[in-house]
Amino acid sequence: MDMSRVGVLRAFVEACKKDPALLVDPSLAFFRDYLTSLGADLHAAAAAKSGPKVPTHPTPLISVPINEEDGTDMRDPTVETDELDEDIVESDLELEGDVVQPDHSDAPQKMGDPSFEVTEESRDASQKEKGMATEAISEGKLQEAVEHLTKAILLNPTSAMMYATRASVFIKMKKPAAAIRDANAALQINPDSAKGYKTRGMANSMLGKWEEAARDLHAASNIDYDDEIRTTLKKVEPNVHKIVEHRRKYDRLWKERNDKKAERDRLRRRADC
Repeated sequence: MDMSRVGVLRAFVEACKKDPALLVDPSLAFFRDYLTSLGADLHAAAAAKSGPKVPTHPTPLISVPINEEDGTDMRDPTVETDELDEDIVESDLELEGDVVQPDHSDAPQKMGDPSFEVTEESRDASQKEKGMATEAISEGKLQEAVEHLTKAILLNPTSAMMYATRASVFIKMKKPAAAIRDANAALQINPDSAKGYKTRGMANSMLGKWEEAARDLHAASNIDYDDEIRTTLKKVEPNVHKIVEHRRKYDRLWKERNDKKAERDRLRRRADC
């Protein structure tokens, strides 16, 4: 409690003791209502306003035990105990954007063997499979494209681009979990893979993991910004803002609750002494 405010309140109460008519001031209507709700009798104040002022020593309107050393309230600290012990129920958070059904139950796609020795022949064969995958994508044959890219990955498992390209196809197929597995593989090979961050960010947005999506999309944009990243961020960032504000609100409420409980416990210990 701010002790300067306690001092101001004490001075005001002393002034009211000397001149109860102060309480009749229209601007203090809210304070009179509060005093009346506590059972205070304000007739003396009204009489002092209408009659001659006589030196008196009126009885205090409210008797509140105050510690003389630090001015703290010594009333029963169990007041509002039930309220402080209740859980804070968080309100629902309304977010924009559609999410897809997770594909976690699907069998994981084939991944390359990191120990496989890539030769010039296997690298060329991998590039050929990638070319056929690109053609299949242009024709809308996404499953066929995945099959070609899987062969390309098995022939050259050290290529981050192959994994990232297959991840982009899984995005088109609305298979975010598969896309994330490939994006992770691409980023493990090349931590600076813009396409790896981009596809993982897009996959996370499809799963409603807005904060993770924003982190990956911003990482991708720092390496190689494009319109697809910009479009996805326009959908993701408003939700991230709502989530952050929601979290701050309830962090503040919990802090206030904990501070009040700590003060209550302190008063209880003082009362027990």
